[in-house]
Amino acid sequence: MAADYYELLGVSRTASADEIKKAYRKRARDLHPDANPDNPEAAEQFKELSKAYAVLSDDDQRARYDRFGEQGVGGAGGQNFDDLFGGGGLGDIFEAFFGGQGGNPFGGGRRGPSGPPRGQDMEVVVTIDFEQSVFGAQIPVELKLPQRCDTCDGSGAGEGTQPVTCSECDGAGQVRRVRQSVLGQMVSSSPCPRCGGLGQVITTPCESCRGEGRVTVDKTYNVDVPAGVVDGSTLRLTRRGAAGPRGGAPGDLYVHLRVRAHERYWRVDDDLVTDVPISIAQAALGTKVLLPTLDGDEDLIVPPGTQPGHEFVLRNRGVPRLQGRGRGDLRVILRVDVPTKLSGDERKLLESYAEGRGEEVGEFSGGLFSKIKSAFS
Repeated sequence: MAADYYELLGVSRTASADEIKKAYRKRARDLHPDANPDNPEAAEQFKELSKAYAVLSDDDQRARYDRFGEQGVGGAGGQNFDDLFGGGGLGDIFEAFFGGQGGNPFGGGRRGPSGPPRGQDMEVVVTIDFEQSVFGAQIPVELKLPQRCDTCDGSGAGEGTQPVTCSECDGAGQVRRVRQSVLGQMVSSSPCPRCGGLGQVITTPCESCRGEGRVTVDKTYNVDVPAGVVDGSTLRLTRRGAAGPRGGAPGDLYVHLRVRAHERYWRVDDDLVTDVPISIAQAALGTKVLLPTLDGDEDLIVPPGTQPGHEFVLRNRGVPRLQGRGRGDLRVILRVDVPTKLSGDERKLLESYAEGRGEEVGEFSGGLFSKIKSAFS
């Protein structure tokens, strides 16, 4: 669920434009990526914050947001985030509020290169057995993904060489330009097209990775699946995704779980459910059924006269609760099978039984069933 823009800025829905602006300036100082170099989520949080300010600082967009929510300011109904701020992105917004000519609230004049970019997040779908989803397991996950090049240790430079300072941006990693936007004149910064924002270029690329600093390899991770996961669950493995180019930090790996159906059991929340077939005689006279549970075989006592659909509940034999203690229950639903074919002796026994109870039965050729059939013909 998308975060509420007012909550992101920490203001009430009746806040004035000046209160919104002050709240944004304060929050931006705390969340700006330059102040959080070790927090890979800071850039995304700052982007969401700035997106919220972009909407709430515009009267028309704020009105649409108040009425329709985020859908009212997205797509064809709202401006593109980068267009609204002149195409310069987060850096432009921050500089417009906190320094303009290269200054920023965290000290320093000229902004240096942002460093190698973080690697991409990777996704993989893994199918597990029903029992593994119930009790948990450690499963191997195999995939191909970029890993740091061992030859150049991720630098991308050939043997005996080093990356050199980019001549176009003089090592800053960014180029600047002045543009007009709805907020007035803004100084925009964008990654240097020659070095890609790294501030350095490779003159002699590594032969193994061709200057990329990473190579694609087959990788296997042993992933711990917690007990109680459901079909469609996603596990996040931090820093197990693709390595970043030129020594950048790796992204995350998302493992999407698919659970195979079980031949006997199905799941309802944390309960396991199954049905047990018995005959008419067993239901009437009672019986003992060998029930193969996921914890082992167990005898199920069916009392005489048990009706079809009766549910037996075995406490704490279900699925371990993923977000709590204990387990769900095992629910066994009784199903009475009616025979479709009878031998001569079986028919006579049933006819004698029906006669003794005063129940009317008939033959297909001319009895009760023929009358029922003719009534609907």
